[in-house]
Amino acid sequence: MQVDEESVGAVLNRLRRAQGQLAGVIAMIEAGRDCRDVVTQLAAVSRALDRAGFKIVASGMRQCMAVADEDTPPMSEAELEKLFLSLA
Repeated sequence: MQVDEESVGAVLNRLRRAQGQLAGVIAMIEAGRDCRDVVTQLAAVSRALDRAGFKIVASGMRQCMAVADEDTPPMSEAELEKLFLSLA
């Protein structure tokens, strides 16, 4: 199962945003910035990663509900639950 074409752009944008924000966090720590500023920026990284993850899970759910082909069985409810819980 792959991220569907409709979701790829959004997922990549969110991951690139998180990558840039994480670079900012590293630079802030190296520069000795205030702890509150660092935590605020780190929270933004976490949100971007969470949003990317949820988009991937939603893509998987759409594929799960679609008719699977012979080579790819549909995702089970347990597999979907595991995907959701992995984001927690």
